[in-house]
Amino acid sequence: MTTSTTPQLDLSKFPRRALLEGPTPIQHLPRLSAHLGGANVFVKRDDLNGLGGGGNKLRKLEFLIGEALASGADTIITVGARQSNHARLTAAAAARVGLECELVLTRAVPRDDPDYVDNGNILLDALFDAHVHDLPGSANALQFAEDRASELRAQGRRVYVCPLGGSSPVGCLGYADCAAEIVGQAKVDGISFDRIVVPNGSGGMHAGLVAGLVAMGRDPSLVSAFTVYGKAEQARSTTLDKANQTAQLINATLRVDSSAISIDEAQLGAGYGIPTDGMRAAVRLMASTEGLLLDPVYGGKAFAGLVENATAGHYRAGQNILFVMTGGLPGLFAYRSEF
Repeated sequence: MTTSTTPQLDLSKFPRRALLEGPTPIQHLPRLSAHLGGANVFVKRDDLNGLGGGGNKLRKLEFLIGEALASGADTIITVGARQSNHARLTAAAAARVGLECELVLTRAVPRDDPDYVDNGNILLDALFDAHVHDLPGSANALQFAEDRASELRAQGRRVYVCPLGGSSPVGCLGYADCAAEIVGQAKVDGISFDRIVVPNGSGGMHAGLVAGLVAMGRDPSLVSAFTVYGKAEQARSTTLDKANQTAQLINATLRVDSSAISIDEAQLGAGYGIPTDGMRAAVRLMASTEGLLLDPVYGGKAFAGLVENATAGHYRAGQNILFVMTGGLPGLFAYRSEF
């Protein structure tokens, strides 16, 4: 399908550093759709970005790196779990623009196998020359990052601290822009999406899409998410707050109603980063029918939710369902033993 121009959503007042090669394509998955026997399933290929192995976090980082450079920063620090996709792409983006990068990574997932500890994203962090702080799962990573930033500032460094998942209101602008991109592509291709399905971790992608749709006068309840990080109630509260902050950055008069935030916790399983049978089956299904690869932490669980909804008849025959593929391919190698 085509990659259209973006409809009007003026984000030009915000500093931005281009990290993408252009709009990511929307593709129909005919074999998968036939297998599921009802709705037409499409994917938004946000995994198809060249920098750092690709992935959805680059959209947020365009605005976060833009803000960091505009502030005169020479160093960026961010936080995440040991296999964080956001941390890996922050390190890659920092290498691209010439910033020093420090990653504060916690052992938040109870795994100590060599693949998880030393392969996947953590291998790439080292290749991008990021300095990794390895903390226990109980540590307050953001407080550590702020304390480290204070140390570096005392040495004369100019430090920009980026939150979990890059999901500050500024970072969420990347997905407000993506909402405009999707609307533009749908218009050019003459298609209407009945549902946009995403994983919800730190909430930034979901919040940004909702804020972007609100800013364009579109229905934000088109977006539905499967939480992969925490319980639905907390995820809903966090996402609503971020969606409102992001919408008000775009236009101070905008508000997002709580009814716009739809989050399902059915695929969470035992918790963040802990595999489920549904995730394993969904990753295998996508790979075996369409040759596409989902990550085991975010996309795999969210796509398991889409498959479950489709097979249960929650999507009607002929409906068009768009799944946002977020990338995270290196995570598959960290979870090798699960497959």
